[in-house]
Amino acid sequence: MRNQGAEWVLAFTVPELKRLFSASSYARGQEYQATGRVHDLITSPNSLSALVSGSGRNRYQVEIIRGVHWVEHYCSCPMGHSCKHVVATLLAARALLRNDTSPTVSWESRLGKLTGGTDSVVGGAKSLALEFSVGQPQYGAPVPRILLQPLREGVQKPWVKTGASWAEINQPWRSGDLNRAQRTGLVQLHNLAPVPDYSYGSPAVDLGSLGSPAWPLLRRVSSAGVAFLAGAGLSDVRMGDDAATVSLDLTRSPDGGITARPLVSVLGPVPQGQILLLGSPPHGVAHVSEGRLTLWPLTAPPPDGLDRLLLDGDHVDIPAADVDRFLTLYYPALARAGSVTTVDGTVEAPELLPPVLHLTLTHLPSHVAQLDWGFSYPSAAEDGAPTVVPLATVAGGPPRDIATEHRLCGDLLDLLATVAPNLIRRDPRPTLIPQLELTGMASASFLTEGIPRLREAGVTVLEIGEAVPYTEAAEAPVVNLTAEDSDDRDWFNLHIVVTIDGQQVPFEELFLALATGEDALLLDSGTWFRLDLPELQALRRLIEEARELTDGDPSGPLRIGPYQAGLWEELVEMGVVARQSSRWRDAVQRLLPDEDRAEATPPTGLRAELRPYQVRGYQWLATLWEVGLGGVLADDMGLGKTLQTLALLERARESGELDGRPVLVVAPASVVGTWVEEAARFAPALTVVPITATVKKRGQDLPHSIEGAHVVVTSYTLLRLEDADYRALPWSGLILDEAQFVKNHRSRTYQAARRLGAPFTLAVTGTPLENSLMDLWSMLSLSAPGLFPRPTHFIERFRKPIENDRDLIALDTLRRRIRPFVLRRTKREVVQELPDKIEQVQKVELTPVHRRVYDRYLQRERQRVLGMLDDMDRNRVAIFRALTMLRQLALDPVLVDAKYATSTPSAKVSTLVEQVVELAAEGHRALVFSSFTGYLKLVREALDEAGVSYVYLDGRTMNRPARIAQFREGDDPVFLISLKAGGFGLTLTEADYVFVLDPWWNPAAENQAIDRTHRIGQTRSVNVYRMVSTDTIEEKVVALQERKRDLFSSVVDSGTFSSGAITAADIRALFDQ
Repeated sequence: MRNQGAEWVLAFTVPELKRLFSASSYARGQEYQATGRVHDLITSPNSLSALVSGSGRNRYQVEIIRGVHWVEHYCSCPMGHSCKHVVATLLAARALLRNDTSPTVSWESRLGKLTGGTDSVVGGAKSLALEFSVGQPQYGAPVPRILLQPLREGVQKPWVKTGASWAEINQPWRSGDLNRAQRTGLVQLHNLAPVPDYSYGSPAVDLGSLGSPAWPLLRRVSSAGVAFLAGAGLSDVRMGDDAATVSLDLTRSPDGGITARPLVSVLGPVPQGQILLLGSPPHGVAHVSEGRLTLWPLTAPPPDGLDRLLLDGDHVDIPAADVDRFLTLYYPALARAGSVTTVDGTVEAPELLPPVLHLTLTHLPSHVAQLDWGFSYPSAAEDGAPTVVPLATVAGGPPRDIATEHRLCGDLLDLLATVAPNLIRRDPRPTLIPQLELTGMASASFLTEGIPRLREAGVTVLEIGEAVPYTEAAEAPVVNLTAEDSDDRDWFNLHIVVTIDGQQVPFEELFLALATGEDALLLDSGTWFRLDLPELQALRRLIEEARELTDGDPSGPLRIGPYQAGLWEELVEMGVVARQSSRWRDAVQRLLPDEDRAEATPPTGLRAELRPYQVRGYQWLATLWEVGLGGVLADDMGLGKTLQTLALLERARESGELDGRPVLVVAPASVVGTWVEEAARFAPALTVVPITATVKKRGQDLPHSIEGAHVVVTSYTLLRLEDADYRALPWSGLILDEAQFVKNHRSRTYQAARRLGAPFTLAVTGTPLENSLMDLWSMLSLSAPGLFPRPTHFIERFRKPIENDRDLIALDTLRRRIRPFVLRRTKREVVQELPDKIEQVQKVELTPVHRRVYDRYLQRERQRVLGMLDDMDRNRVAIFRALTMLRQLALDPVLVDAKYATSTPSAKVSTLVEQVVELAAEGHRALVFSSFTGYLKLVREALDEAGVSYVYLDGRTMNRPARIAQFREGDDPVFLISLKAGGFGLTLTEADYVFVLDPWWNPAAENQAIDRTHRIGQTRSVNVYRMVSTDTIEEKVVALQERKRDLFSSVVDSGTFSSGAITAADIRALFDQ
């Protein structure tokens, strides 16, 4: 039995066989295989064949042929197919492949083979022969073919073709009388033929097409007794015992040249005659001489082209002048392939020297170095010049030592990765750039640092032209800046001169190098210096901003304004400022801290004693007012931002600056009344006129409405609606209270404020940054428009690096830049006597019915929202609508659908009512906030049922001041407030408990609401309870709040940071289970 790659048989499992064959055929086949009735089993990658003993002395031939998706089987029994004999053969093959041959072959068959028993065929087995003939070339090939055709033992003639074609010996049922071992060997030989020859109709097979595996099979069939017969035109056929080699034999010619002839050797040169190379690539040699055919396998295929020379009987003459090139480039390659000889010994074999890397370095003007990489092959002659070849191989070029070249390139890439990485191309694997030019500092660095390292590594370097002596500057560069007056009083011309080692540095070259992030700058003389010095980096930032102020025009003059005071301070500290105009010095120095400078004292008409930090805030505001710059007053909630601003306005009134040119205060509509009240209380000399209705409702135009006013207070809505009316009037200044209302720089309200054109703009807010750094940019673009003129520049320089990449350098730069124009103090910093604020999250479990409803909606909305996140910008409204629904569901399902109304309140409302009842009994009072007025209605109903009195306020409440006064002056224990209505403009220190019923996306809005009670005037500790429904979206919102608090802290409070804007990743996290 022979097993040759028939693993495909294992696919025929027992269940599969039972499916393919009848129950009786499978049972009998299993019995036949188990009792050893399968003989002479032959397996191959495409077929099985065997003899199966039947009843009595009958033996049947079984043939199974494998297709791609099918199997054909034949049997010489009367049934013909699908019989027990086929089943037995398949089972025997499976057993053989599992190395379980014991039940497959009977002991008689196995011992019979060992004792040389006769072939198991009724009658004598017929022997086979193989006829060899020389055939014509086929398919345009130049080489004649050696053809093989099987013959069988005849009756009247020794050998006949009848019954012995390749087709017939491949069909066991048609060749049952042939010698089994001989037939098996020929079948295996024929199986090597490619598909075109593997057809039963082909009379002969081309030996060359069978490949190198044919040679051991030929020896095997010869050993089995297959006779090798000479075909037409031949008298004898022999197989050589050894393998042949094909080489190029070198002979020295009388003129000093070399003649190269192909030579076939088998323990010496093969005698003259017709020589055929078999196969492509060649795997054997056929030699025909005087009718005798001798065959040898080749030890290895000859090099390309050598077979052509051999077939043509040609030779190559190498002139004496080219011998050195031949021995340098060609001989080593032939020798490495083992295909060069010199039988007569007239050509001495040269020493085989490996190639080395070669660099041709051409020095060009303007600090340009041209690099051309290649390989240098040492000359075979002692005094010969090396041969240089390009880095890449070219068609028709000389043979190369590719393995050594690849190794050299790999070593060089490792070296260049540290010495000169710009010489490496990555696409995607690192490769050496064959030719390139280096310019400027790249050229200088490579020549001074790279070339010595390359020479140490064995690279040959050929320099062409004169090299510039490059040297690093011995001294640091000297920077001189001057700021001089310009025609525009708001701007100053900037002049920069940099010198090094006595040489003046061209400004445009320096700016370009700094702007593009170069590490060093090279001067024409060859002197170079590093650009990572602190004074040069500060200079770069100053130049960039000066360019920004001229809309990036590289040809325009460099200009700066007082908004660059923070950066100018750095340069002054570094000692690089040579001269400043007096007006510039005065403008800048007044913005920067100065202990010796006399500060403004509070105005005499102010009816309040300012705390020390409020005095400093007032003085900061006064300085900005005097120099005509604006800023952002961003003190923590409850620190008296309104009072400090009123102090500034009273100072301006006392100096006569508000006569005929009032200051416009824009605030949320709900806060307009508070401004009027606070002004009357703290600055009664100020004439304050509120504008609370449109001109149509007032019945009077704006100029007449505000006649005689020092301060005009209006709402953001009215400013937007009557933009043109406000823009037509002269204003001394613009105060934007709760300036987060203009954080969207694309909104009409922002545009109205931007177009107002006031000489002084102050943004007042406790939350200068809520969602993104662009909130801060919007406020600064109104109050300090020269600081960051363009939003695109701010996004690329600050927002993206800080929010996306956590760039600490960009964050530190931003803090320093805004420092003169943003003032923020927290309560913890400045109000030592303020009582503690104790915050905690109070988790509330949903009732079982509530949980079922919430989970059902959650599963539906999760799939819908996650499917929309790939295009979040387009689906933003739908996404946030779904999130709002889930937030409402976490409170009470009735907020989403009235069908869920029940007689019992939700768990959160029940918990709240229990707590406020206890607090009221102990004399405490509480503020209760919710984002949803519908939920506050449910709370009101529960409080009514519990008998707890309360005050209610939302955005639609008409008489807001009266409701506030009712709580402040009365004894109602609870004040129900919608989050937006109570987020600003309220002081409610009468309460010492705060309940936030539902977490809001923006923690700053929550903090604003909470700090209605935790502010100056509070004498008791404030307890804050954030009520969160467990295992709902509310828990995810709380986690999101922490990230947004980080962003605020990082920029405004100098803490750690992360991104603030809600992203698709944030929303996915809301739905994590």
